[in-house]
Amino acid sequence: MTTHRPEGLSDVFLEPTEAPTSTPPTLPTLGFVGWCRWAWRQLTSMRVALLLLMLLAVAAVPGTVWPQRAQNPDKVATYLTDHATLGPWLDRFGFFNVYSSVWFSAIYLLLFVSLVGCILPRTKVHLAGVRGRPPRAPRRFGRFPAQAAGSVGASPSEAAQDAAAVLRRGWRWLPFVPTYRVDTRDEGGGTWSVAGERGYLRETGNLVFHLALVGLLISVATGQVLHYRGQAIVVQGRGFANAQVDYDTFEQGTAYSPTSLVPFTLRLDDFEARFDPDTLQSRDFTAHVTLTNPGEAPEATTIKVNHPLDAGGAKVYLQGNGYAPDITVHDAAGQVAFSGPTPFLPQDNVYTSRGVLKVPDVSGDQEQIGIIGYLLPTAQKVGDDLYRSVDPQPNDPLLVLSVWKGNLGLDTGVPQNVYQLDEARLTQTVDADGKVITLYVRPGETVDLPDGLGTLTFNGLPRYVALDLRHDPALVFVLVFALLAFAGLATSLFAPRRRVWLRFAPGDAGDADGPDRRTVVTAAGLARGDDVGLQPELDRVLAETLARTEDRPPAASGGHPAGEGTP
Repeated sequence: MTTHRPEGLSDVFLEPTEAPTSTPPTLPTLGFVGWCRWAWRQLTSMRVALLLLMLLAVAAVPGTVWPQRAQNPDKVATYLTDHATLGPWLDRFGFFNVYSSVWFSAIYLLLFVSLVGCILPRTKVHLAGVRGRPPRAPRRFGRFPAQAAGSVGASPSEAAQDAAAVLRRGWRWLPFVPTYRVDTRDEGGGTWSVAGERGYLRETGNLVFHLALVGLLISVATGQVLHYRGQAIVVQGRGFANAQVDYDTFEQGTAYSPTSLVPFTLRLDDFEARFDPDTLQSRDFTAHVTLTNPGEAPEATTIKVNHPLDAGGAKVYLQGNGYAPDITVHDAAGQVAFSGPTPFLPQDNVYTSRGVLKVPDVSGDQEQIGIIGYLLPTAQKVGDDLYRSVDPQPNDPLLVLSVWKGNLGLDTGVPQNVYQLDEARLTQTVDADGKVITLYVRPGETVDLPDGLGTLTFNGLPRYVALDLRHDPALVFVLVFALLAFAGLATSLFAPRRRVWLRFAPGDAGDADGPDRRTVVTAAGLARGDDVGLQPELDRVLAETLARTEDRPPAASGGHPAGEGTP
């Protein structure tokens, strides 16, 4: 079967087309500047900012998994010793200094640049919109989701002035801030319109939120650079000097010098602890101290939980407390090998405390002495050679000690925890039957150490406090920017974006008789997104406008000239 096709016509769907004789156009290359612009647009986009924020949170996780050298150098050294293969690799990639590592700082800086690059153009556009006039009233109101209508006896110009006054009225709790930005227009033919717009506060809150985030980043970075923090244990009757050598642990920002420490001194005069008599739960801790600032007279003051002491630009917090038995150890030659208070760590709510006493400085070839002890503030015997504490107050203190001898391992170069005893090179003392020897000592008593190692005297039971000193000049700024971020976020979420238009047109001659012809009022509203409060808001504006116009006193002469009249 043949198909007739008129001459001169071709079917491009059936007949093959000729190959193009010219080569397709080539796209222009971006070049270096083009690639830089593309990279900047990607970096300042919202999706990249969110990605960097999530990446920063993920990058902070290793800092909570592995010990950090700034906070726990002993734990880092122990981890490197226990993990000879994995530890050096983690150290090489900065997993023990996460928050000062190159990769964490890179993410931090990229997020900062992304936020700044996103905020600046949005701020420019927002300021231009705030300074601009609200959009003029559309010609037809019938297509808007919120509509209203009414009539007044005043002229269109006077009614428009009243509507503008209603829209400009401030909040009840902030009367000097107008609710709407208002623009009044003469549309000709005696018709006036009023345009009101609100909701730019929503974008303002959004910008404030992002600016506050930038402020938080700067404040946190500044605090990390200029801060210092240290912990110190101060025994009752003894003092503490604000010098790096007096801290048990001390860490500082990269730009802070220990020579900048204010040389104040602090002495613990007394410590009061109150406990519930029935439940034995703690009720109050008060450290009575004497503070001496440079060039000033000593001042008696107190430190309480959640009530830190301001000293030398730092805040001194009461972090913990306990007992520090005052012990004197004489070696086998009768020489004093150790003397002084030893802090014991509380283990329960009745202050059953555990401590370690290391005595390396013994005479001659005598083996070194290690003692593990438990302090019972109020000891109660519950069986043969079995005691427990029944009260956190020192009503009947008792030391329960076990003695070790040998090499304490303090000369190996590996840091040791002062509250732990390395038993690798030590032997626990036992009696002739192979039973572990336990010593029970009360204040004022002296006991002989087993195997002729010497004697131990329990002199007294002073208290101690654990103090945490922190200096961070950026804390106030962190608080301010955090509050601003919260306020900006709340504003951006709950401030509605609305536009309201009112048109005032002269009524037809048949609407009323003679000079009392009424003005026809039509109104419409538009919101960004679903807004259930738009129609009530429009009804309120119209009702207040009509009421304000009806209460207007009559003009001195008949009629109202356009553009005249006072609210």
